[in-house]
Amino acid sequence: MTLSSNLGYLPIATDQQCEQKARQLNSQCHCMSLNREVIRTELSQHQDDNNLYQMIIEDRPNLFAESAVFVTDTCLKKQQEIIVAVESVIALPAYQQRVLAYAPDAAKFIPKAHSVFFGYDFHLSPKGPQLIEINTNAGGALLNAIVARTQKVCCDLAGDQLPPPITKALIITDPEQAFIEMFLDEWQAERGQLPLRSIAIVDENPQSQYMLPEFILFKKLFEQHNFIAVICDPSELVYHDQALWHGNQRIDLVYNRLTDFGLEAPAHKSLLEAYLTEAVVITPTPRAHALYANKRNLVILTDEAALIDIGVDAKTRNILLKGIAHTTPVNPDDADNLWADRKQLFFKPAKGYGSKAAYRGDKLTKRVFGEILQGDYVAQTLVQPSERQLEIENKIVDFKLDLRHYVYKGQTQLVSARLYQGQTTNFRTPGGGFAQVLVVPCQNKETDS
Repeated sequence: MTLSSNLGYLPIATDQQCEQKARQLNSQCHCMSLNREVIRTELSQHQDDNNLYQMIIEDRPNLFAESAVFVTDTCLKKQQEIIVAVESVIALPAYQQRVLAYAPDAAKFIPKAHSVFFGYDFHLSPKGPQLIEINTNAGGALLNAIVARTQKVCCDLAGDQLPPPITKALIITDPEQAFIEMFLDEWQAERGQLPLRSIAIVDENPQSQYMLPEFILFKKLFEQHNFIAVICDPSELVYHDQALWHGNQRIDLVYNRLTDFGLEAPAHKSLLEAYLTEAVVITPTPRAHALYANKRNLVILTDEAALIDIGVDAKTRNILLKGIAHTTPVNPDDADNLWADRKQLFFKPAKGYGSKAAYRGDKLTKRVFGEILQGDYVAQTLVQPSERQLEIENKIVDFKLDLRHYVYKGQTQLVSARLYQGQTTNFRTPGGGFAQVLVVPCQNKETDS
């Protein structure tokens, strides 16, 4: 068997052998592949008043994991099938009617823009990948683009069979250019050929946000393409004269990093008014969150009767029911059953984000369970994350991992992993954080065609 001419690796004969190879690499490849010096060089072009290297590597030491994660190409393809299936259901008018019934008022407004940076998050179970949630303002894409370029390959176990960082089908060749084109696509969907001049990157108190370095990187990226860019709190934006303003600067487009997904807070009144009167283009939008990211939507996507009722075909239903962690609404009337089954459940707030106020059932106290019953929660079948072992300070350390697809218009732009300990991803585990994904090939690419 010869090396594949286009990807440079020896294919592995069967999916079972392929999965076994990936597990072996994840358990026995202990090298530290995060190349801090290359990252320093990468970030040096951005140096100004903000020391990005210090912010990313020193001030946030657990933002990037020490090593990569190995996943089979078959597993990634299954994840893409699940994404395509989800997107096809979300496009159905009957589905939209159902989820918009419990959405905030701003979600009823129909924009032309699609919304940037959807995040499809997966756990890798013995039965295959399981989608656990979808996010509509998924952070980290630009940071992961840096990791993909700078992380070195160092595992002797992989030998000559180690593939390139990820197959071309799953990562864009030039992420920064693709991201710029994505924002332009959002703008042109709303404004046609009018020139885009100014962009505001908006989050509450952005200087205190953990992802501030990424905001700065986006600001620099926008400025490199001749857009005026600001990072600001929504309170700094004012709507008057049929436009949204940041001081004396008119804002054309808002890159929305807020977690008030329906723009319901009084502090976001100007932003909401500008959006509803089409005075500004906002991405991602309140409607996108309502259609994709409210966790109550997973109840519909994992309920066969509901899927049949809204007209989903049998093949798509099968993909969804096998590929999404089963989710039910938390109803106080079901308290006894939920408590009895709690060890097999994960409880999440329907409008939650970033694992906030999410609880594994086996860790619950009666007090917290009572609070969950009174809140807007869903209960999801617990899908144990797969593991990655690394050597940290001369000790073998077990990490949990999940995978995230960054998606635009149904197409994966790049894939990253997150390594962590504890109940949820937290960027607090030494040696953990965002990790590059390396693909273990399962098929002979030369003979596929």
